Amino acid sequence: MTAKRLIGLDLDGTLTQHRSPLDGVHRDLLDRLGQKYRIVMVAAGNAPRVYSQMGQYPIDIIANYGMQESRMVDGVFTIVRDDRVLPDRNFFFRECSRLREKYGYTSYTGDPVEFHESGMVTFPLLGTKADIADKLAFDPDRSKRHALYPEVVEVFKGYEVYVGGSSSFDFAPKGYNKYDSMLRYGREHGFDVEEMLFVGDDFGEGGGDSHIRLKGMDYIVIDDYRRSPEILSVLL
Repeated sequence: MTAKRLIGLDLDGTLTQHRSPLDGVHRDLLDRLGQKYRIVMVAAGNAPRVYSQMGQYPIDIIANYGMQESRMVDGVFTIVRDDRVLPDRNFFFRECSRLREKYGYTSYTGDPVEFHESGMVTFPLLGTKADIADKLAFDPDRSKRHALYPEVVEVFKGYEVYVGGSSSFDFAPKGYNKYDSMLRYGREHGFDVEEMLFVGDDFGEGGGDSHIRLKGMDYIVIDDYRRSPEILSVLL
């Protein structure tokens, strides 16, 4: 096996609890990995949010599934690429409404569709303003969304489709996924795919890390972020 030189890491569920700060144990893990490998965060969220959640940890960030990239330039957090692709809003409103009617998700709080500045789109089945407790209780094993997933993929076949958060589907423009984005980053910095390794927690159907598995990059599964120092000790 080719020796690994570049490691891409997911954040939520891999190094932190979802939307929670990076703790000292995992910060130390990144320090130790960074002494041996080039490391880069590869995230679904935007770069400023990831940088803040990590407590301003100085690291390159591939964000929004590759639509955005940040680096530390002379010690300053800097967004160096910010791709934006405007979605067809009428199409999303129409098709999300049709799916709500078909599957009974007609009661929601807030907006029925969320459009992000990047051009990414979220279809929140409970609405954008749903209570967090309701969202967490809605589909903890993702079975409700997995039942819809094949149809959602077919309807939105021009997009990358993810089973996002606790009660949503997320859409990114085609080609923006963690595999292609890490491949692009790696090649820009002189790494072949055989030298790359990805560490994440969400490799199942529709998962944010699923393209890594499906397209053939080597990976390590983190089943509990608290175990990541133990699981990744094989790399140190």
